[in-house]
Amino acid sequence: MKISLFGNVYQTKKNKYVYAVLETLCRLGIEVSVEKRFAAFIHSGLGIDLCRVNICEGCAPDADMVISMGGDGTFLTTASGVGPLEIPILGINTGRLGFLADVSPGDIETALAAVVRGDYVVEPRTLISVTKDGEPMAGYPYALNEVAVLKHDNSSLIAIETHVDGFHLNTYMADGLVVSTPTGSTGYSLSVGGPVIVPGSDIFCISPVASHSLNTRPVVIRDNAEITLRVRSRSHNFLISIDGRSESFADTTTLRLTRAPYKVGVVKVMHKNCFDTLREKMLWGIDSRG
Repeated sequence: MKISLFGNVYQTKKNKYVYAVLETLCRLGIEVSVEKRFAAFIHSGLGIDLCRVNICEGCAPDADMVISMGGDGTFLTTASGVGPLEIPILGINTGRLGFLADVSPGDIETALAAVVRGDYVVEPRTLISVTKDGEPMAGYPYALNEVAVLKHDNSSLIAIETHVDGFHLNTYMADGLVVSTPTGSTGYSLSVGGPVIVPGSDIFCISPVASHSLNTRPVVIRDNAEITLRVRSRSHNFLISIDGRSESFADTTTLRLTRAPYKVGVVKVMHKNCFDTLREKMLWGIDSRG
């Protein structure tokens, strides 16, 4: 079995977890490759010997699985690094909340042993594809969590003319608009009032950010629809954020959002399901009254 390792290059205090993963993988007889930037951090920042692993530019194309070490932000970065290779990703959570990266540091050995036994499932997760004026966005034009259209910090609210399959849905007067996948429904979308969506649901959710109208509510649509966005702004520009990767565009830009042609496989071990994760991470059922 071959596994590629990606990780957060800022968390020096988590070095014992990186060491534990590498030691466990080598002990289990796994052929390990480490993403180049993470490898440099491990060697120079953490002082860990990498003589037993391969160093790769990005993801090894013949890997059977990828491990992402960090929080959900690191998982999203890892997904962009894996791209359309469709290699499943296991997230080890050394960050904070962790809906995608849901293996805790204390479960590293148990989880990796389960991977070797084949005792895991792979959940396919839909992505959003973004085109700008009919052309693919530069870089990685896909979002596993969400695409957000936002005003610049120093500008007034923006008008976001929104069409679904050519039909006018609404012109949102707001600070922005979030289009979320089911995976991203517990992220930015949730913070602006969007619903929690069960992974595997074939839908997207459109939610305004600080809408100027109290009547505006999130809208759920099927994920094979085409969403067209046109922005009007007094500053004549706006921001687009694709899983946190932000770029500024002129308000003459037309954006089209569709379902991506491939999915990201999220590895789940120890038979955790989305409801277990929701109860654990969101403290549902916990009496906090003291």
